[in-house]
Amino acid sequence: MTERILIVDDDPVQRRLVEAMVGRFGYDAVTASGGDEAVRLLTAPEDTRFDAVILDLVMPDLDGLGVLARLREADVALPVIVQTAHGGIDNVVSAMRAGAADFVVKPVGPERLQVSLRNALSRHSLEGEIQRLKHSRDGTLTFKHVITRSPLMARVLRAAEKAAGSAIPVLIEGPSGTGKELIARAIHGSGERRAGPFVAVNCGAIPENLVESTLFGHEKGAFTGATERHAGKFVEASGGTLFLDEVGELPPAAQVKLLRALQEGEVEPVGGRRPVKVNVRIVSATNRNLIAEVEAGRFRDDLFYRLHVFPIAVPPLSRRPEDIPDLARHFVQRFAAEEGRRIGGLTREALALLAAQAWPGNVRQLENAVFRAVVMAEGDVIGCDDFPQFQHGARPQAVAEGEAAEAPVAVPGLPALDVEAAPRLSPDGTPHWEPAPAPTGQTLALTDAAGEFRSFEVLENEIIRAAIAHYRGQMSEVARRLGIGRSTLYRKLEGMESAARQ
Repeated sequence: MTERILIVDDDPVQRRLVEAMVGRFGYDAVTASGGDEAVRLLTAPEDTRFDAVILDLVMPDLDGLGVLARLREADVALPVIVQTAHGGIDNVVSAMRAGAADFVVKPVGPERLQVSLRNALSRHSLEGEIQRLKHSRDGTLTFKHVITRSPLMARVLRAAEKAAGSAIPVLIEGPSGTGKELIARAIHGSGERRAGPFVAVNCGAIPENLVESTLFGHEKGAFTGATERHAGKFVEASGGTLFLDEVGELPPAAQVKLLRALQEGEVEPVGGRRPVKVNVRIVSATNRNLIAEVEAGRFRDDLFYRLHVFPIAVPPLSRRPEDIPDLARHFVQRFAAEEGRRIGGLTREALALLAAQAWPGNVRQLENAVFRAVVMAEGDVIGCDDFPQFQHGARPQAVAEGEAAEAPVAVPGLPALDVEAAPRLSPDGTPHWEPAPAPTGQTLALTDAAGEFRSFEVLENEIIRAAIAHYRGQMSEVARRLGIGRSTLYRKLEGMESAARQ
């Protein structure tokens, strides 16, 4: 998804000129004819988010300074480029004091506007990254710091926000590299324990003979090599949150002691004579199917039910492609700052190349790919050539021969969808679709039995159902053929599901 730029100007000619320029720069342009409309758009729900604003300073209803003031009151932090036909120093000072990132004089030239937009977006992204790092270090990371535009992730974050307001144990499930620890940190930073410590433990990285000592502590001389007393992670996290990553890797003996710690609110250090009271909130995570582990006898069922009170499933990156461009830009800004490189971003072609990959390693794989590109890049913008691992035979996010297809989506009014005919790769590497046979003689009735026209919503729902059946539940292809974004398609499906439940 490219950056969305809101253009606010009461002059329709000027508005169209700037819109055309912004489109040529490779951004998505949205226009507003006045300040009141701009404020309404900029304070709308998250799925209509903008990345920057080009704002006329003089307008009849609400002028540019008024818009800047409203955005500040609503805590909307966006780079705003103010433009006006009056370029006096007083106007410049007033706009900058009100929060504008730059100031251009009408009629602005394409080169000047492009440089201004690029700099404003890069600076805003870098400032956001600095804030995220600071909040992560201080334990005050919140859900607004999570980078996402995916409807699937929006549901995950809504559930996590509800969990953050309680002391309920949370189990975050999902494949490796999807950002489970980030969500755990956001839960901690948004809850009542945010002033306390956030202690993360990777249970799969601890040697089996040191698990109990690491979690519950040990006394001096408790075993060979215990030359001094160690408090343990439970005591370190007292008053805050203990994050048990890969909790399914715990050995049976440690599972027993963990269960007791959760039940009694106390731990027994190795070699200790008396238990130690602790006050921690437990957030755990796993990439395993813990139910299957319980059935196989590798994980205690009583511990499972203690941890699995509020499960949150994080989808893999392949199911939220809307997040790939923003995540890629975020990583470029971060690694460019860490490596001391002056890199302004990625080309549209590079973003399209990244969006076409399957990403089995999820966000962590994307992060590493961008890191390599930043180190290897020779220019100030990252292009397709900086991702050679995805060139010459690298596959797009279609299903290669013999692999599993995208999971079908359940849709009200349709039976379970057959994904037997998945997208294949043509000899040139492009995805080739094999849709279901087109139904013969099928028409869309415009009127009902009484002869009245059916509502647009009903007709639209029938079209979506037919398209999903025709393309065998492959939502990317359905969205492309219907000419809408995947996020829009999923929102419409949510509405259909809600209506079906009522």
